[in-house]
Amino acid sequence: MRIKYNAPTVLTFTLLCTTVLILSGFFPTLILNWFLVPGRNTFRAGSFRNWVTILTHVAGHANRAHLINNFMLILLIGPMLEENYGSKSLLIMIVTTALVTGVLNVLLFNSALLGASGVVFMMILLSSFTNFNHGEVPLTFILVMILYMGLQLFNTSDPENVSHFAHFVGGLCGSIFGFFRPQRKGSYV
Repeated sequence: MRIKYNAPTVLTFTLLCTTVLILSGFFPTLILNWFLVPGRNTFRAGSFRNWVTILTHVAGHANRAHLINNFMLILLIGPMLEENYGSKSLLIMIVTTALVTGVLNVLLFNSALLGASGVVFMMILLSSFTNFNHGEVPLTFILVMILYMGLQLFNTSDPENVSHFAHFVGGLCGSIFGFFRPQRKGSYV
């Protein structure tokens, strides 16, 4: 019996995020400078680093608990999605979700954004489409939308240090991908 690198996009993303967190222990400003999207009032359009963080924020995490909470779900749901949609398609979905949540955070909020929870919610909503047939709306999608997205929308104005809006936007991205991306069963290409 051998160990197989069964979901290259998900596993590589996990290793990248873990490496960033480990490196941040040696370089304390790493997360702040390269993985934290500034909010509307602190984003500087002339700063190369600020633009980079619009994409890289999904790879940075505040601490081990933050990383583990995100990746428990990503490692659970991600391989199934990668098998259904393909590695390249899932990578495009992750990057698109990162860009959309990063840009909207800069445009709409004063608070900074850090972590892969938008990607987690994209995967949660996308997973409800795994047995989707065109012309149908899965009941699982409706229930997940009501439960997960309703709670996130309700909590958007909560002063808690969690970006419920990024969760909501990530879920919307997953919903859009689910409706418009055809599945490629058994394909990691």
